[in-house]
Amino acid sequence: MKFSRKGSANWKGSGKEGKGTVSTETTVLDNTPYSFKSRFEEGKGTNPEELLGAAHAGCFSMKLSFVLNEMGFTADNIDTTAKVTMQDGKITNVHLDLSAKVPDISDDDFQKAAKDAKENCPVSALFSTEITMDAKLG
Repeated sequence: MKFSRKGSANWKGSGKEGKGTVSTETTVLDNTPYSFKSRFEEGKGTNPEELLGAAHAGCFSMKLSFVLNEMGFTADNIDTTAKVTMQDGKITNVHLDLSAKVPDISDDDFQKAAKDAKENCPVSALFSTEITMDAKLG
């Protein structure tokens, strides 16, 4: 199956004083503001790194669900946080913090499923950086 999804951005002004917006095809984000402050400080709005984190967490969680299904399990709940670290202008690490409730699965099988999902999630494949993970069952 082949498909495409679109996101867009608009920026006005200089890098530090300017302001921009990001939007998605589905309009879940619709002219959502971002700026130097929301990216590098604590300003109001979003930023590319948190959007990458949300995309990675969402993709990984869904991939894990598929992997678990292939193993004969169905998760009651999967919670994933993806922490994207940027240093010196480069994304240097993405850390996945996973907590899931999966009936009747052993911790060993759960860890194997989580590792498979981490290595084969399409968003993981985009990153040319280290991806680490803590996976907790319970």
